[in-house]
Amino acid sequence: QVQLLESGGGFVQPGGSLRLSCVTSGISLYNYAISWYRRAPGRERERVARITSWNSIDYLESLKGRFTISKDIAKKTIYLQMNDLKPEDTATYYCMALRRFSSAEHWGQGTQVTVSS
Repeated sequence: QVQLLESGGGFVQPGGSLRLSCVTSGISLYNYAISWYRRAPGRERERVARITSWNSIDYLESLKGRFTISKDIAKKTIYLQMNDLKPEDTATYYCMALRRFSSAEHWGQGTQVTVSS
């Protein structure tokens, strides 16, 4: 059974940093791409970052330079380092796993990030 568990969200002031974690189980990171998405109230869900099984990385263009995705194979965990946070980064952040050559998506329950002074 595939399970994704996000953590690391919280309340932070503008300019602060957070590191989100997505602990995976039931999958091999050698076969899955993992993406971070976010959804803010009243806005469409958007993909923030993705790391593939062969470690190709891409980001939402507007976030380049502030967010960094990485993974630890041994810990089966994907991280999202978020720096210089802005109020518009406030959202629920989700990780999603997608197996190569498959359309079946697996989602975590999300972690809330709130950026406010």
